[in-house]
Amino acid sequence: MTATLLTLPTEIIHLSGISWQTYETLLKELSDRRLRLTYNRGNLEIVAPSPEHEFGKEVLGRFVETLAEELEVQIYPLGSTTFKRPELSGAEPDKCFYIRNIDAVRGKRRLDLAEDPAPDLVIEVDVTSSSQSRLQVYADLGVAEVWIYDGHVLTIQQLQNGTYITSQTSQFFPNLPVLDIANFLQQAETMDYLKLVKAFRNWVRSQIGK
Repeated sequence: MTATLLTLPTEIIHLSGISWQTYETLLKELSDRRLRLTYNRGNLEIVAPSPEHEFGKEVLGRFVETLAEELEVQIYPLGSTTFKRPELSGAEPDKCFYIRNIDAVRGKRRLDLAEDPAPDLVIEVDVTSSSQSRLQVYADLGVAEVWIYDGHVLTIQQLQNGTYITSQTSQFFPNLPVLDIANFLQQAETMDYLKLVKAFRNWVRSQIGK
């Protein structure tokens, strides 16, 4: 590995013909850097997240936690934990949550997808890069549901027979019009953060009462 790889000239670098061993080495070499690495069958994407991206993922992650609080759904957040299928795929989600499989992973310091389940819900914010290439990775990992926000629209992808299908509802919060969350996300840059969270919470409560 050379030091030139540690300072990225652009926000995204795509590399092909990368071995699994090289990917594993880069994960170790760049562990103290604010970079995201996605590996898919020899293709490697290295992303330096922007402030816009980081803010978006924090807001959407907070909204998921608010939904869980108000609907009394148990969640186990694992942030941007690295998940891998050796020799095949590896990724670090923007945010991820265990919901159905909490008991299988609670308290574990290391996860091995050969034995442990993948996250139930993954969040991807696409304001500076596309997560379409990561969907194959999440399918390989076995992630049940992926939420993708592109700065305008929230899309829900659900895994069915190894392929993601676009859905209008979330399997984890089925009685709420989750796609309407985009309306609140669009206000994130102009509205006070805590006021936005409060407004979102009030909206969730109003939907529950219907």
